[in-house]
This record gives sequence, C-alpha cells and structure tokens, in this order.
Amino acid sequence: MALSPGKLPLGIGLRYLAAKRRNHFISFISASSMVGMTLGVAVLIIVLSVMNGFDRELRQRILGMVPHGVIYQPGGIADWQALADEVNQFDGVEAVAPLTRLQGMLGVNGRVKGVMLTGIEPAAERDVSILPDHIKSGALEDLQPGSYKVLLGDLLARNLGVAKGDKITLMLPEATMSPAGVIPRVRRLTVAGTFSVGAELDANLAVINIVDAGKLGRIGGEAESLRVKLDDLFKAPETVWRIVNNLNGYAWGSDWTRTHGNLFAAIHMEKRMIGLLLLMIVAVAAFNIISTLVMVVTDKQADIAILRTMGARPRTIMAIFMVQGLSIGLVGVVLGTALGVLGALTISDLVAWAENAFGFKILSADVYFISYLPSELLLSDVAVITGSGLLLSFLATLYPSYRASRVQPAEALRYE
Repeated sequence: MALSPGKLPLGIGLRYLAAKRRNHFISFISASSMVGMTLGVAVLIIVLSVMNGFDRELRQRILGMVPHGVIYQPGGIADWQALADEVNQFDGVEAVAPLTRLQGMLGVNGRVKGVMLTGIEPAAERDVSILPDHIKSGALEDLQPGSYKVLLGDLLARNLGVAKGDKITLMLPEATMSPAGVIPRVRRLTVAGTFSVGAELDANLAVINIVDAGKLGRIGGEAESLRVKLDDLFKAPETVWRIVNNLNGYAWGSDWTRTHGNLFAAIHMEKRMIGLLLLMIVAVAAFNIISTLVMVVTDKQADIAILRTMGARPRTIMAIFMVQGLSIGLVGVVLGTALGVLGALTISDLVAWAENAFGFKILSADVYFISYLPSELLLSDVAVITGSGLLLSFLATLYPSYRASRVQPAEALRYE
C-alpha cells in the first residue's frame, strides 16, 4: 500500500522500529533504551511521590502536634483566656489554647526515659491539635485538674512497659532543698492512656492537665504560654512577629520554623536533588537512543540512498529517524508512567506488607520522624517527568536524524 508524502516518515519510521534486524546488537540496544526509559520514569515518579508523602506527613502529623506559633509573657500568663481573645483578633489566627511545657524524666521499675511533659487545657486542645484524633486508650477528659493523670506516647509507654492505670514517677531537673540535702523534685503520676501519631513524638511526649503542669513546674499564672494555630503555617514567622508587636503588654514569640524548619527545608532540598539525580537515569536512556539511531543510520544507508534517488528530501529522511527515536522514547515513557503511578499508589501498602511478612522495620519511630513509608502522587510531578522524558527523547533524535539526512546516495551505493 502506497504512503502519501505526508505519512511517509511515520510509516517508514514505525516499520523500521517493528522490523526484525539482521544486526541483533542494534535490536538489543534499542530494547535497552526502551527499558531504561521505562525504569527511569517509573523510579522517578515513585521516589518523588514518597518525598511528597514525607512532606505531607510533616505538615499534617508533626505540625499537627507541634505548635505553629507560641506566645510568651514574662512570669507566665495570668489570664490565658483574656490573652487568647486578644490574639484571636489577628488575621491568620485560627485557634488559641494555653500551653505549659516541662522537661523531665519518667521512670518505672528501673526504666527511665526523657520526656517533654506538655500541659494542656483538654477543652481547648481540640481546636489546635490532632491529638484527640489519635488517642489509642483513655481520653483527654480524663486529665482533670489535681488528678495528676498523664497521656503517654505509644512508643514511650511501650519502652517503659506501662499501660492505662499504672503508676509512674516523674523527675524534674530542678532540685529541692530538704533537711537531708538537695534532692530532685519527684511526683507520682497515673497513666490515663496512650496516643499514637506515627511520628517521633510518640517516643518522647507526655500530656497532662495544664493546672497540674503549672504546679509541677511552679509556673506563675495560669499557663506558661499560648499555643497559636494558624490558617497558613508557612506564614508563621511573620504572623507571630505581627502578634507580639501589636499585643497590649510585653510579649515575645516563637514558631515551628525554629524547631522543625530545618527538617522541612531538608525534605524540599532532598526532593530537588534526588529528582535531578534520578533524571540522569532518563538521560542515560535517551543517550542510548542516540546510540541506537546512529547504528540504524549506518545499517540503513543503502535504504536512505534509494529513498533519496526516488525524490525524498533530506527533511523527510530526518523525519523518518526522528519518528523511530521518538517511538522508542514514547513507549518507554508511557510504560514508565503507568508503572510509576501504580507503584506510587501501592508502595505504602507493599512496604507495610513486607514489614509484617518478614518481621523487620524500615523506618523506626525511635530514629525517624515518620514510622511508615508515606506516598502522595501529584499530577504536576507526573506531567513534569513525562514531559522531561519526551523532551530528552526528542533531543536525542536530532543528531542521528541530521546525520541520516546528509547521506549522499552515490557514496552509500558505491559498494552495493
């Protein structure tokens, strides 16, 4: 069947791609190029989706537990509700709750663990934290003033070997003078339950009623500080700065970028660098397309000469080999995108299954902020990756195709 001049490059290019070659090495390089492009695109999509997952978990879990902003006043806050009403008037503030934090050690039966003891008002905590949604046993309402009950992170409770109803000993670093000399401040607490947010906080955080925390830490006023939840956590530095400079009375503040900002910036930098490095895999596959086309052009010089003598223009010859190279890249990109999307959507479940089946832990909450492998597939990432793969494939076809278009019929047919 004859091909029209407009369809000639497409028809011959696809025929060259599908035809069985006498030179098996060229076929092998062509298949390698396609497989390399497929693997490069798939790995790039999966890895960037995992990095997106860590980014999402940082925002939702860790920054759901860590205050977006904290407002302090000298000597503690005498009336936290009045100050909260004032802070709530500022733009960008979503909710406010009292906060008192103490550092100490929890001990039971010879086991001792460092802990950040956080005093909260149970009724107000629901507006500023994800803690109520991640309680495994007990309830926030159990933290009544004067009960000295405490909610422990799940990993902390397991490390101490305690459960709901058990007694534990809190030791604070501030010493107390007694007739027997200097002794550490010690208080007996009751475990009210546990919580699990799936992050490092499960191993070092304990929650108690703010009244009890104030007595333990000898805090002046009702609270040590105010916890502020913001509409846009990425505007935390400027919002906190605006609040402390416009409050009635002296105050100072802090925000999450000072405690966890480096981690957040590191994830973004790692995503860019890993994406760039993995893009090199796609570039190597594109380079293989160059090698494939150069060898095909050498192998097909007689065919090119015959086409030229039949009236084919140099740009038609160039288009034939561009179609062949782009077809290799297109098939690789499409297959890689399909595998990458499938992998990104299932990798969390696959890793969880492997951990349960083989009894090992890839991400331990004792070491990492996130105790499982998260994944979030973004359409923008898929579009950039597929576009980059197709662009590299197109660029890879230019030189071999141009070389094919410069073949001289007389030279190519001299020894035929």
